[in-house]
Amino acid sequence: MPSARPRLLYVTDLAYQARGRRYCDEDIFLTSRLREDFDLAVCHPRDTLALMDAFDGVVVRNSGPVLGYQDAHDEFRRRAAADGTRVYNPLSGRADMAGKQYLLDLTTAGYPVIPTVDRAEDLRLLPEADRYVVKPKLGADSIGLRIVPAAGLRDLLAGDVRDVLVQPCVDFAYEVSFYFVDHDFQYALYAPHTDRRWQLERYEPTDADLEFARRFIEWNGLDHGIQRVDACRAPDGELLLVELEDLNPYLSLDALDDTGRDAFVAAMKASLDRFLAAPA
Repeated sequence: MPSARPRLLYVTDLAYQARGRRYCDEDIFLTSRLREDFDLAVCHPRDTLALMDAFDGVVVRNSGPVLGYQDAHDEFRRRAAADGTRVYNPLSGRADMAGKQYLLDLTTAGYPVIPTVDRAEDLRLLPEADRYVVKPKLGADSIGLRIVPAAGLRDLLAGDVRDVLVQPCVDFAYEVSFYFVDHDFQYALYAPHTDRRWQLERYEPTDADLEFARRFIEWNGLDHGIQRVDACRAPDGELLLVELEDLNPYLSLDALDDTGRDAFVAAMKASLDRFLAAPA
């Protein structure tokens, strides 16, 4: 007989060491609350393939950069698509879930994003800067990120290296993140000290801030799931997209009070209910 409650396989790497964050604490909290409404088991990303057929849905949370288990992740995506497995977030995301190509696409389309190129001949399209950020298209969690002086940039891209992105170093006032469940805004957090990225405080967004963030949520087109829009406040006051995290965004729930955490959990539970009830 089917279970009276939906069965969820919650994918995380409780041992992953992230700078300035404790992923495991967040997932211990979330699983404790999700168990109020769902039958739930926790597994490492490399165990997902062997277990997922016994569950109604797979929830991918703080599973760490997929570079650490790329082979298993690729096979998971293939099998999930072939078998119609319900994966939360759905694997159709166009942002970080698929690499950093979206930063190039959004730049070309004129979205408010830090200008990004991947070819030496396109460097002229970037604002002049003393330093530039170079990062892998398949990078995550700052893995492989380098700061390169302007004088050495063209040599670095000699031979048309297409697996890296180049952006100007932006002298921003602060970074701010907007958190969404499905298409509903939940809360915003910012780092008032530029040298302490993960010491976050609540941020009260303006209507213009939310309009900025929602543009990227709409562009990505995910009907279900959790997304984080990371932005920086440029010197002219404009917000620019840094990253759109749609695979396993860390939520910084420890920066919220009990009321804020309860509200997020309620939104996530309702989202999962809708997701599991939606047509396959």
